[in-house]
Amino acid sequence: MSLRIAIISPVWFRVPPDGYGGIECVVSLLADSLVEAGHDVTLFASGDSLTKAKLFSVYKRAPSLQIGRSIPEMYHALACFERASDFDVINDHSGLPAAAFGGLVETPTLHTMHGPLDGPVAPAVYEQITRVAPKVGFISISMNQRKPKPDLPWVANCPNALDLSVYPCQPHKGEYLFFLGRMSPDKGAHRAIAVAKETGLPLKIAGKMQDLEEKDYFRELVEPHLDQQIEYLGEVNHGEKVELLQHARVTLFPIEWEEPFGLVPIESMACGTPVLATRYGAVPEVITNGVGGIIVDDYREMARLIDEASALDPWVCRRYVEERFAPERMVTDYVAAYEKAIARAKKKPER
Repeated sequence: MSLRIAIISPVWFRVPPDGYGGIECVVSLLADSLVEAGHDVTLFASGDSLTKAKLFSVYKRAPSLQIGRSIPEMYHALACFERASDFDVINDHSGLPAAAFGGLVETPTLHTMHGPLDGPVAPAVYEQITRVAPKVGFISISMNQRKPKPDLPWVANCPNALDLSVYPCQPHKGEYLFFLGRMSPDKGAHRAIAVAKETGLPLKIAGKMQDLEEKDYFRELVEPHLDQQIEYLGEVNHGEKVELLQHARVTLFPIEWEEPFGLVPIESMACGTPVLATRYGAVPEVITNGVGGIIVDDYREMARLIDEASALDPWVCRRYVEERFAPERMVTDYVAAYEKAIARAKKKPER
């Protein structure tokens, strides 16, 4: 059955993003894949977005310079809810305001949660939303993400996926270590530097450095170590990212936070490059130890495991991603969630 689906993307970056923007990558793939599966999809995103879905926008260009302001986010989300009756289901990926707005309309609304639930504010806000908008259902992107609040009205778990056609596998034996991620203590570029220094291997670092906190972190913990061995490449585009992943010996993922998913490991494995990752957040759901990579309890274990990780078969890494993180699987998960929400909305309350 073909569904009329509204998808609300975050407003801050175009879809797909031309640089940083993991959520926008997922939204782009989901919208396009649902269209390919025969569904009638309207994507609410900035006007400079590119999509196979019908595009509706209130901003001609993504208002990236206004990140953190509530008005653009609400204006963008309300544009969808004004048209709620046009759709069978609304799937929000934009944030808390839209999740709350879902309680104002009859159309079933599902909110995909892309952020963590372990902070002091988010859990309380989501609990408030369940009280003022009890019809709104939540979608997690990993089971670990639910742990702080297992009793929220979860409708489905829909892990992220990749457009594998733009992540070609390149069997190789690279010489350098690679770190990909924004400049943040949680992501751990400084820990990757420590691993590189212990092994003596070259390290290439790529990632976003725009916010003041990111610039401070980079200046204090990354920049002092840059030399012929340690290289910072800035925020790379997709083609550059794929080439760097393809030719790396191992991708280091030394996070120390409860990351709800993490696209970098599956991007790396899709390109045939094994991952060395710390056991935080959804890492054990994303990586099977000894298949696409190796999971450690402490990043200090990484240096001695470089050879073991780099010996993993690139094609095994690739097949692992194809089996677990293909767009077709994500579409199946989401459509099942949409149908469940629609059926629940049609069910008459018992008297």
